[in-house]
Amino acid sequence: MSTLAHTTMTAARPADSGLAGSGELDRYSYAEAPGADRGSAPSSWDGAEAEIGRVGRRAAGNRGRGLHGQLVQQLGQMIVSGDLGADRPLVPEEIGQRFEVSRTVVRESLRVLEAKGLVSARPNVGTRVRPVSDWNLLDPDIIEWRAFGPQRDGQRRELCELRWTIEPLAARLAAGHGREEVQQRLGDMVEIMGHALAQGDALTFSRADAEFHALLLQIGGNRMLEHLAGIVAAALHVSGAPVSGCDRLTEAGVAHHRRIVEAVGEGDAAAAEAAMRQLLTVHPDLDHAEVGVPAPREH
Repeated sequence: MSTLAHTTMTAARPADSGLAGSGELDRYSYAEAPGADRGSAPSSWDGAEAEIGRVGRRAAGNRGRGLHGQLVQQLGQMIVSGDLGADRPLVPEEIGQRFEVSRTVVRESLRVLEAKGLVSARPNVGTRVRPVSDWNLLDPDIIEWRAFGPQRDGQRRELCELRWTIEPLAARLAAGHGREEVQQRLGDMVEIMGHALAQGDALTFSRADAEFHALLLQIGGNRMLEHLAGIVAAALHVSGAPVSGCDRLTEAGVAHHRRIVEAVGEGDAAAAEAAMRQLLTVHPDLDHAEVGVPAPREH
């Protein structure tokens, strides 16, 4: 194993995966806002109180974002899941009371959500939740949040279709622009995946897999494809991602990745594209309507 591969594999197995343990997110660790009344719930949040605890428990550890990031995570998931429906008014004072955070934290969090298309703020109208048609569905956070909501099945299909469209092209372009150091990194990721498979280490496998696909999107010389790397990474990360040769710890999956590396190294664009399509093909034990190769839709 190369030095880079060994270092990456070691770093990919920290003692703490960053995921919250059972019950860690049942309570909020937000700073107390001046004047916050813990005993009373603002009237406009009636009916959402039970959802707050549920959303908190399914948040992926809040990724160390601090108060601002935690509030973005909580409100974002509640909006995407439908707990806070379209055109719902979001009053900063009420949010501050409910989550026990300062006005500054609320204001900055709403700005982030507005940039993602989830809310809009207008004079004399206030801040309101926007309909799904206005959301930035390519935002990695929204991809992750949708994985926990009622749109989960539709998102799995959409992510599968998107990957089937862009990743074979990325592999083809990578074969024409492959550089020796990048090919070495791709090979290292495959080597790490092989060792992770032998050890049953799903976390290391998935991290190396995400790095592999990000590299392919970055080296093809197409900057627009490069910007989609975050989307593919989110698709691989979220719970319930499409189960294909790319997402299962199998010898076949590792072999398909290895064939892509070989084709890129040989500059064989057609072979690289074909190998990627094989990698994204549905697992033989599963129905293609559930995961894998996009099935034709009826119009």
